[in-house]
Amino acid sequence: MPDAPQIQNATTLPTTTQSLPVSLIRAREAVMAPIRKMLQKAGITEQQWRVLRVLSENGRTDAGMLANRAALMSPSLSRIIQSMENSGLVSREADQNDRRRQYISITASGQAIIDTHLAEASDIAAYYRDILGDEDHDTLVALLQKLALGLDDQSQDT
Repeated sequence: MPDAPQIQNATTLPTTTQSLPVSLIRAREAVMAPIRKMLQKAGITEQQWRVLRVLSENGRTDAGMLANRAALMSPSLSRIIQSMENSGLVSREADQNDRRRQYISITASGQAIIDTHLAEASDIAAYYRDILGDEDHDTLVALLQKLALGLDDQSQDT
């Protein structure tokens, strides 16, 4: 028996092939596949890699800013930092004036992971840029940042 035809109207969802959320998930999985292989060799998680990258780029960072820049929720970051501290990848210290505020720093061991995998990570990033071309790559990144910022702004208004 043939499938019933789809009725299109203003309240119909786009097909999954045209859905922004589904397209983003598919793109994320495709983008992350080679990165996951690299991280498996490094023995760290995606989240740990992001934390190390942010700390390597920015130096000592307070936990709130680190969570924001590494795209992690604060409760998740607390767990991740504890594990990374136990592994010797990061260190943390309390602010002398506000004991609730913590600063996180990358250790030599954490930086060694970045340094060891820098060439491979750069090759992966260059591969994505090659697929899209410089202009489309930069446009895509800018559009995704614009979308995220717009959705963040909207959620703060409600």
